[in-house]
Amino acid sequence: MFQSTRDRIALISVDGDPAIEIGQEEAGGQNVYVRQVGEALGKLGWQVDMFTRRSNPAQAAIVQHSSNCRTIRLKAGPVEFIGRDNLFDYLPEFVTQFQQFQQREGFRYSLIHTNYWLSSWVGMELKKLQPLIQVHTYHSLGAVKYRSVGDVPVIAAQRLAVEQACLETVDRVIATSPQERKHLRILVSRKGQIEMIPCGTDIGHFGGISRSVAREKLGIAPDAKMVLYVGRFDRRKGIETLVRAVAESSLRGKANLQLVIGGGSRPGQSDGIERDRIANIVNQLGLQDCTTFPGRLDDTTLPLYYAAADVCVIPSHYEPFGLVAIEAMASEIPVVASNVGGLQFTVVREVTGLLAPPKHEVAFADAIDRILTNPSWRDRLGAAGRQRVEIAFSWNTVASHLTNLYTHLLAQAKTKTEKQPQIAA
Repeated sequence: MFQSTRDRIALISVDGDPAIEIGQEEAGGQNVYVRQVGEALGKLGWQVDMFTRRSNPAQAAIVQHSSNCRTIRLKAGPVEFIGRDNLFDYLPEFVTQFQQFQQREGFRYSLIHTNYWLSSWVGMELKKLQPLIQVHTYHSLGAVKYRSVGDVPVIAAQRLAVEQACLETVDRVIATSPQERKHLRILVSRKGQIEMIPCGTDIGHFGGISRSVAREKLGIAPDAKMVLYVGRFDRRKGIETLVRAVAESSLRGKANLQLVIGGGSRPGQSDGIERDRIANIVNQLGLQDCTTFPGRLDDTTLPLYYAAADVCVIPSHYEPFGLVAIEAMASEIPVVASNVGGLQFTVVREVTGLLAPPKHEVAFADAIDRILTNPSWRDRLGAAGRQRVEIAFSWNTVASHLTNLYTHLLAQAKTKTEKQPQIAA
């Protein structure tokens, strides 16, 4: 006998483990989003179960984050790391495992919130098997991504079809920026219901540390002109553009210019290969003496690196939203970002930072130099960024918006059920 509980919801993120160490291969903004949304919803009283795929035998099957929020890892294919482009064939097993979990627990979820296209397929299959509400966040759109990569994967056609079916059939799609909503309508489908709810950040975790204190703790010189990158090692993140922009800087050789490239990598994996490629470019351009690779920045050190920086650069070829931008802004650090996707929404040009064309190293160099050569303007941009994040981008705000949406959809479903004619025995 199944019990359906209104306040119990499932966040499904097949490929983005919310309990994993951020900075590992293919672990980034999606993982952070699911974890932070789950915990914030838990604080508002929801019972939140976050489902992901088990990718290592040493991983715990269940990780309890708080009394109301936990990560549940299901088996789907070999218990090892598998890249996103090779996971689709294992999704039916994930669906089966999800159903078996419900069977063991004795309840069914009334609402699921799926993340990324792989999870959307899982959600749509579950809707065929049981009554439920499906909300979806894309995190990345194949229709946009495949325009910026040279090697389009074999799975591309399948992904595009699933993304279209998702928009047209699920109960609500969450766009994290006006730009993403526009892309959904123009590139995916005119059908379907979209609601705009941005991503968030922990405004209590970032900010409140002076630049001088942060630099003293990290051993960074007080007079350094520090340029910071935070994120994965992936060609689409545009790190090469940043390195070449620093090499073009007018301050090179005239000031203590320092480039810090923060992010973890694994030797032999795609992120490790990209890190080695970037390090080779640094050496070729003669920047090795002013470039630092501190590795993965954990929850303790990341706020220090943001606080120590003069500018945070996000040179991505595409970002649906860009969590790093609002983390930097929460830390009162101006942002120079690519003029793409959600970065056009999170970063307000000339107010909280600057935007430049992707892959345009000269434009990035000019933007970086404008901020580095004007400390008082740098500080005004940083203060405006913090104010913007406090108003619009806290996880509590995001969770409140999602709560309103979930509550509305659940009430709508209940009303619909009550209005259905009852068949006499």
